[in-house]
Amino acid sequence: MGILIAVLGVCFSSSLVQADSKAVTTSLTTKWSSTPLLLETSEFLSEEGQEKFWNFVEASENIKRAEHDGSDYSSYQEMLKVACQTLSPLQQNLLKFSLSLRSYSAAVQAFQQIAADESPPEGCTLFFVVHGEKTCEFDSLGNLLQAASDRPKPFLFKGDHKYPAANPESPVVILYAEIGSEGFYRQHRRLVAKAEAGEITYVLRHYIANPCKEKVYLSGYGVELAIKSTEYKAKDDTQVKGTDVNATVIDENDPIDEVQGFLFGKLRQLYPDLSEELKELRKHLVESTNEMAPLKVWQLQDLSFQTAARILTAPPVDALMVMKDLSQNFPTKARAITKTVVSSELRAEIEENQKYFKGTLGLQPGDSALFINGLLIDLDTQDIFSLIDVLRNEARVMEGLHSLGIEGVSLHNVLKLNTQPSDSDYAVDIRSPAISWINNLEVDSRYNSWPSSVQELLRPTFPGVIRQIRKNFHNFVLIVDPTHETTAELLNVAEMFFSNHIPLRIGLVFVVNDSEDVDGLQDPGVALLRTYNYVAQEMDNNYAFQTVMSIYNKVKTGDQLKVEHVVSVLEKQYPYVEINSVLGIDSAYDQNRKAARAYYEQTGVGPLPVVLFNGMPFQKDQLDPDDLETVTMHKILETTSVFQRAVYLGELSNDQDVVEYIMNQPNVVPRINSRILRSDREYLDLTGMNNHFVDDFARFTTLESKDKTAAVANSMTYLTKKGMSSKEIYDDSFVRPVTFWIVGDFDKPSGRQLLYDAIKHQKSSNNIRISMINNPSEEPNSQNTIVAKAIWAALQTQTSNNAKNFITKMAKEETVKALEAGADILEFAVGGMDTNIFKEAFESPKVDFILSHAIYCRDVLKLKKGQRAVISNGRIIGPLEDGEMFNQDDFHLLENIILKTSGQKIKSQIQQLGFEEDLASDLVMKVDALLSAQPKGEARIEYQFFEERYSAVKLRPKEGETYFDVVAIVDPVTRDAQRLAPLLLVLNQLINMNLRVFMNCQSKLSDMPLKSFYRYVLEPEISFTAENNFAPGPIAKFLDMPQSPLFTLNLNTPESWMVESVRTPYDLDNIFLEEVESVVAAEYELEYLLLEGHCYDITTGQPPRGLQFTLGTSSSPVIVDTIVMANLGYFQLKANPGAWTLRLRKGRSEDIYRIYSHDGTDSPPEANEVIVVLNNFKSKIIKVKVQKKFDMMNEDLLSDGTNENESGFWESLKWGFTGGQKNEDVKQDKDDVLNIFSVASGHLYERFLRIMMLSVLKHTKTPLKFWFLKNYLSPTFKRNKELR
Repeated sequence: MGILIAVLGVCFSSSLVQADSKAVTTSLTTKWSSTPLLLETSEFLSEEGQEKFWNFVEASENIKRAEHDGSDYSSYQEMLKVACQTLSPLQQNLLKFSLSLRSYSAAVQAFQQIAADESPPEGCTLFFVVHGEKTCEFDSLGNLLQAASDRPKPFLFKGDHKYPAANPESPVVILYAEIGSEGFYRQHRRLVAKAEAGEITYVLRHYIANPCKEKVYLSGYGVELAIKSTEYKAKDDTQVKGTDVNATVIDENDPIDEVQGFLFGKLRQLYPDLSEELKELRKHLVESTNEMAPLKVWQLQDLSFQTAARILTAPPVDALMVMKDLSQNFPTKARAITKTVVSSELRAEIEENQKYFKGTLGLQPGDSALFINGLLIDLDTQDIFSLIDVLRNEARVMEGLHSLGIEGVSLHNVLKLNTQPSDSDYAVDIRSPAISWINNLEVDSRYNSWPSSVQELLRPTFPGVIRQIRKNFHNFVLIVDPTHETTAELLNVAEMFFSNHIPLRIGLVFVVNDSEDVDGLQDPGVALLRTYNYVAQEMDNNYAFQTVMSIYNKVKTGDQLKVEHVVSVLEKQYPYVEINSVLGIDSAYDQNRKAARAYYEQTGVGPLPVVLFNGMPFQKDQLDPDDLETVTMHKILETTSVFQRAVYLGELSNDQDVVEYIMNQPNVVPRINSRILRSDREYLDLTGMNNHFVDDFARFTTLESKDKTAAVANSMTYLTKKGMSSKEIYDDSFVRPVTFWIVGDFDKPSGRQLLYDAIKHQKSSNNIRISMINNPSEEPNSQNTIVAKAIWAALQTQTSNNAKNFITKMAKEETVKALEAGADILEFAVGGMDTNIFKEAFESPKVDFILSHAIYCRDVLKLKKGQRAVISNGRIIGPLEDGEMFNQDDFHLLENIILKTSGQKIKSQIQQLGFEEDLASDLVMKVDALLSAQPKGEARIEYQFFEERYSAVKLRPKEGETYFDVVAIVDPVTRDAQRLAPLLLVLNQLINMNLRVFMNCQSKLSDMPLKSFYRYVLEPEISFTAENNFAPGPIAKFLDMPQSPLFTLNLNTPESWMVESVRTPYDLDNIFLEEVESVVAAEYELEYLLLEGHCYDITTGQPPRGLQFTLGTSSSPVIVDTIVMANLGYFQLKANPGAWTLRLRKGRSEDIYRIYSHDGTDSPPEANEVIVVLNNFKSKIIKVKVQKKFDMMNEDLLSDGTNENESGFWESLKWGFTGGQKNEDVKQDKDDVLNIFSVASGHLYERFLRIMMLSVLKHTKTPLKFWFLKNYLSPTFKRNKELR
């Protein structure tokens, strides 16, 4: 105590402290009113699953009933208690963090805007909308529902909350209400009852009838206080009056408040009677540390290494805090840092690691990077809201793996597996006799002059040169309907390739009517095929192809092929032939007619026409004749490099058949099924673990979806190729990486056929195991479940091999017919079956398993009664349509894809864990479903740094819990360090992480590396006042700042935020703290969220320069507009959370163009209106393709159509400003108004601007219009009444 008083006494005698310490504070709020945290919590839970959302809605009724003191803090804790019932500790932390960020406020506000667009009835706290008709009274719903079918159903957004028990045919009732409000729960329960009865589809949207006046305080942005150059005068001398700092308050009771090692928060608690003396001591220390005298060049050189050394000498738990303090306050810390000694070991280790950073990661000294579980987090482009999404996705996977029993290092090894579907195209086999080849490069005489050695591929040529070699490297197959209007154009492209000696082997498949007694004199397609076969037989395929081209030359553009066209060419070329003998019903020239259609259907390549290149189908948008030529030439060049590599490695030699080599590649499959290959895939959640089974129907119905899936998986017994399972023989090699669940009604032929095809495929593969889920078409009874019960009884009572043989019999139609005729089930027993146990199980009256399977198909798989599906390693393929083919080849393709992308990789990892076969196969299935369900993103980066003894900050995770592997590489004296340090501090409070921060310092600096102070506004949880009320909100605080420099304040916000300063009397471009009384309080507002996009004309492939878009709602169609730029077709629209409609602007834009397609929007691709929903704080980028209307092909958008000479830059500028008025209107405006554009920043230049405006107004009689860039203007200027 005596020592402390002595120190204080010394300070009082000092004359250094002459003024109070100064501060700058910054806050950022939204334009919209603060949204209730209860609604934001519901939105967080809806992203975890709609079941959790609706459970929370039900449980939230208990929050107000709970006994608490009514304070904000106790209400918040009660809400968290309800919300966190089904969340893990990690998810709970992420929920708190999301609420602190207010990241779901935009989603709630979006619903508020949608409700406002509906024009809510006056005086209602909630209201119902039924197909466009509104009411506040539940009793009025009956009348509205009766006539609902006469009105169109409303458009439902992706973020809408639809009650799960919904009949898709029923009318849609949308309830606009606030969860937790008076009267909500009563109406909610009424609608739930109607929805569960199948009378309505119930949709809930948030609607706050009485929004509060407070705004939402945002965080997740940076604030920079940069030291400004004073080489020229930029500061206004006008005195600031009436300063008001009530918006932001400095907390003098900060519990840490550390200055030069003194913890003043703690000292104030220990010595409350010395508060004034402590205040004076703190002032003295602050003033002494804020010295900013310039450093010598020799002092600058090692600053980066010295800062790293200072950080690394701190205890690991404090190192991040030290890094944050040094980097964010570097200008005042630099002088003290220059006295730090850098050890040779530290320097050597950093320089050694930098070689690795550069060689492996492409990082130069001074660069920064952040990796979370191997995923690169780009600090420049990814904002905190995107980072939360990454953390939530990673948390789901890691917790899923942990629940499956995979932990620690094994968990991270599995996590790093790349199981995303590959982009490699699948190909079909083109060695079919159904394909008629019109040339063969290896045998045709026209190619005799070409070299025939595959070694020619390795001969150097100029880039882009197509090599002419007598090998069938490139095979081009056209599968066409001769009567289709595009067939002639496609054949013309093939003919062009042929006549120009392009090294392509060209094949044709004509898909025509394949019925028995079709008459070619009536069917033009059949007529063409028979003519082709006749000429090919008389001459050769090449000549037949030329005849076909002659026939199509007779067809006028836009017309279809007719029999007369075929007959006229045939009579001209072969006048002696009898037409009826070639084209008639009894024609002898019918080869390949049935085979061609069978080949087309068997390969499953999709709707006609189809073009195959080495068996790979081109995309539909590549079949335009102009594009097809270019795409094919690119494919030739692309595949040439593949063949070059094969020849170089000795995989392809001269004596090999090239076509055989191509067709033996792993991407060649018997059949391509678009349902299997589609990119949008749905997976079951197989991470649930419980001890429930499907034979307890009463218990099964009470389970949630995840637990129902676990119960179904627990109850499965599998068929395998050799009947080997861990019960009979144990061998590592029998871990089967592919699991098929066959779903169908096995008492119907379609279900049995699907099962039979799966079992047939299993005979050729030891990688798969099969089980069944019965989806009955009718209510189960003893008569319509015979096969289903027989299959179940066999699986439960027999060995795997006997069960498989018996079930194969059950899947055959003759067996079912015999059973229906009264045959005994035991007549079909196979050798080795225990018939007594089987019969007892079969005759049991209990059918719980069928009832459980039926409800599982309805509630979880979303199938109708009797619908079929295949579930492969958790992926749902279905529902399959009635009559849709799914055969052995489809199962082969499905197995091929799983093995290639994920199955084998996961199997090898699981085998290392030493599980038994049945359990290991289950684990492969469940892990595959978990990993493959993740959204496709960047590949994880493998890193293994050499040295971390001296140059890395290391924080170890808590034992026994899942942890994130976080690696940061940073130079501590860069802007990235200023942002990264506070981010890592917050992450350390949110997640359990194994953190390593590697220093990546620059040497020989010649300039001050950081010339600014920085604050990153981020808090892990909502804060409260001492009275348990909500604190005002996250605020950036620059406390105890040096007073001599001139500062400029900048906000570093996410790219899509448009913010502006709305309240401060000070010049934020020129802050001079010596002239400030105490605090500069800057208040900013989020003015708009930007909607960005790119637009292209599909005809030209170029941006439609000058095209204009508008954004609005149904009630206000035009709120903002924009123009498409020539640069990348970029456009930008200002908006706020809500649902908006994007349209072409009325006038020439709408007259000339139509919207052809759109991507990244929220309306279906075929919808007439483009709806865009902004419901978060992240960037939203859309792509729009437009097309000129047919009668406007020659119109120029930037011309008014009256004067051909008016064009060019100035005309386009005129259109941009005027929107396309007539020339005389523009001329009149030009004469009447003088437009003056100005940019001014800072009070001094705004003062000059006012002088200029007054001067111009005084000296001109022409009406004036002044244009300013609003974002640059100060609040004082914008509030100036003289300017309005």
